[in-house]
Formats: sequence, C-alpha cells, structure tokens
Amino acid sequence: MQSSEPTPPPGRRTAILALLAFAMLIVSLDQYIVVVALPAIGRGLGYSTQTLQAVISAYAVTSAGFLLLGGRASDLLGRRRVLATGLALYASGSVLGGLAPTPAVLLVARAVQGLGGALVFPSTLALINTTFREGPERNRAVAVWGGTGAAGLVVGVLLGGVLTQALGWEAVFFVNVPLAGLALLLTFALVPADGRRAAGRRFDLPGALTAALGITLLIFVLVQGPNLGWASAGVLSSAAGAVICLTACVVIERRSRDPLVPPRLLASRNLATAVAMAFLFWATFGSVLYFLTLYFQDVRGYDALGTGIAFLIPTAVVVAGSTFAGRAVTPWGLRPTLALSLAVGATGAVALAVTMSPDGNYTTLIPGLILISLGDGISFTAIFIAAGIGVADREQGVASGITSTSTSIGAAVGLALLVLVADAGTAGLTGDSLQVATVDGFRTAVLVIAAGIAVTAVLSLSLRPEPRMRLQPSCPRGFVPPPKDR
Repeated sequence: MQSSEPTPPPGRRTAILALLAFAMLIVSLDQYIVVVALPAIGRGLGYSTQTLQAVISAYAVTSAGFLLLGGRASDLLGRRRVLATGLALYASGSVLGGLAPTPAVLLVARAVQGLGGALVFPSTLALINTTFREGPERNRAVAVWGGTGAAGLVVGVLLGGVLTQALGWEAVFFVNVPLAGLALLLTFALVPADGRRAAGRRFDLPGALTAALGITLLIFVLVQGPNLGWASAGVLSSAAGAVICLTACVVIERRSRDPLVPPRLLASRNLATAVAMAFLFWATFGSVLYFLTLYFQDVRGYDALGTGIAFLIPTAVVVAGSTFAGRAVTPWGLRPTLALSLAVGATGAVALAVTMSPDGNYTTLIPGLILISLGDGISFTAIFIAAGIGVADREQGVASGITSTSTSIGAAVGLALLVLVADAGTAGLTGDSLQVATVDGFRTAVLVIAAGIAVTAVLSLSLRPEPRMRLQPSCPRGFVPPPKDR
C-alpha cells in the first residue's frame, strides 16, 4: 500500500535509513554484549549462579511485553517521538546500569533498557515501511535494517569481551550512552516531524496495558520456568496473571471503537502468516546462537573473545544473506524466496548437528554454519518484508509490534523446549560422560531446530502473492495499473 505522506528526497531517505539501521544495531548489540560480562557482573555485585540469569531476563521480559504497545504508540503518538523516547530510555538505562551499586538497581536498569528497545524496534521498522515505497525500494531498505541487526548480535559478543577485559563490566553499559545519544540527535535532525494525530483515533490504554502486562507475565513464565521450576509459586501465579490479563485484553478489544489491533489486520493472511513464521523463525534460528555459544565455550573451551571470533563467518553470511534477500524478493517473489532459503537453513542445521562432536574442530562446522546462516539472513528479511505488505501507513507501527512480539514469544518458547531436549540425557553424569552427553543433547536440539525450520518452509507457501503481482478487480482483465505517486 502506497503512502499518502510526502516522500523525503533520495539523499535524505538514505540518511534516514542509515540512522534507523544504526538504532537497530544498538538494540541488537545489547542483547549479547551483557552475556559475555555476566561472570564479572556476578563477582562485582554479588549475584549467585542461580540469580545471574535475571540480568538477561529483565531485559528480555520487559522488551517482549511492551513491543506491541511500542508499535501502537508509534502509529498514534508519532514515530519520531516514540523512536526518540526509546533511545532516551536506552541511554538512561545504560547510565543507571553502569553506575548500579546493587543487583536490584541493575535489574531496574535492564528493565528500562528493555522498555527502550520495545519502543525502538517497531518504530524503526514502521519508519522504513512508511519512508520507502512498497516493492524493490522497501525490500532493499528492510534488508539493510535486518542485516545490521543481525550483525549487532555478534558485534555485541566481540565488543563485550573486549570491554569487560579492558575496562570492567561497567563499560558494557556505558558504551551505549554515546551511541544512543548520537542516534537521538540524528533522529531530530533527519526524521521529519510527526504530524497531528488523526481525528477519532484513540490510544486504547486499557487494552494496551492489559496486553503489555499479560505478555510480560507470559514471557516471564517461559523464561524463568526452567530455572524456578514450572510448579513454583512465582511461575504458577505469573501464569494465572497472564491468562487473566490476556483474557481481559480480548474482552476490552472486542468492545473498543478503536482497538489496539484492528480486526482487519488480524484478517490479513500475509500478516498472519508472517507472524506465525516470525514465531517459528525465532524459536529455531534464534536458538542456534545459544547452543553454539555453549558448545564453543563449555565443550571446545573457547573464551569469550574466541567465541566472538568463531561467529565472524556466520555473521558475515547472515549480513550477506539479508542484503541478497532485498534483491531476491523482487524478481522471485516472497514464497519462492522464503521456501528456498528455509530449505537451505534446514539443510545447514542438519549438517551442523552431524559435525558437532566433543573432539571435533571448527573447520568441520563451517559448511553447516554457512548454510544455516544464509537461510537465517534471507528468511529474517523476507519475513519482515511480508509483514509490511498491504498494511496502511497508519497501521505499520502496530503491524511491526505484532510481528516483533511474536519473535520474542517464539524465542522464549523455543529455547525453553529446546533446553529440555538438550538436557534430557545429562542428569547425574560427570566428567567425560557428561561432556559426551552434552554434545549429544546439543546435536538433538539442533536436529529439532532443523525440523522446525522445515515446518516454517511449508508455512511460507501460505503467503499470498504480493499485491502488485495480482490483477486489480476493478481493472480490465490483463491490465495492471502503474504505481501511484506518493
């Protein structure tokens, strides 16, 4: 669907894309920059082994819970305002994290960072989808955005290792301050000012808050269930709260005159398919990095920096795949591009599982790493292209929020289940037996991931052809009108 808003000149659009990709880099970088610093954080602030995971969970849970709210806010309050607010929260949380004197303060800081990320992610994608014309132009822009985000994950591992070793764990927080500050200044300099809110549109605060709280509690259950125990009081009460909040949200949405998620969006076959694929994508591809990190460090004995270096090849391939996807989708179409890339990814996962062993070497992993990373990069970009097709500009934010929320839930569900699969045969073992069983568990988990990717490939066949490829019902047979001027 074409935009009704004025289009910035080409040079300005390029600068805006660079800014949005930079903002995406900041958000993705922080997902793993803290992982490498966890042991040092534990020593510095007195975390126990059991509570240290909360440093990761505080960010993940808050971010996932407020993504939909962030997308809705960007549509109603203005995408530049929401992006700027998200970057400001990110910088503030980073300052607080670097100065944190106690574990509780650090967890608050991580939650503030997560809230900032929940505003930045959907607003950047919505800005891309409203700044660039649907078709080849937008496809290339989403490819740059997605490739930069993918690169940020491994840059975070590398940068986290270097900063922690050279300057201490506080540096992994302070490094975000100048980055987010620069992005904030560029946001006001480059992104056009937001217009007035459309008459008659409401924020639907009750629906937004019940959805955010319900999703937050759900993600908490999925993330903390394996650590606290699925039958623990905290997990059971959170699960009950999630059911109550999400049920209340459905009731509120049905009665709202301007619901958080418009029914026509839910009826969009392409968006519904993209949301389901995003869930499966993050449950499968998104879990590979976790198991590879454990394999490199716990089995192969790599340190944090060595692990980051081991990810250089797959990162380069993911970025190349994302860039290629932006060009491939236009001539080939979404369905063929996604089906082929997911088939390649599933093949790579099988190859990776076969070559993982207690005494193997890195070179044997390279073919599988290349194939799964190629499928990862192409599929990620194509899924988010699919999510924006045919969506009106005024609803791009909430569409982005729905899709990104699906990725967060998928990541939590996928990892929780796959960890159970990987750990199934390790109970009571020690020494060499434990290491062999651990690798066997990793192999089994990656084979399950391959099966999940194959299911995602089948699901991709449900996508409708892009609107520009279909005949318009009001036009003479065989006539396809040219694109409207923006």
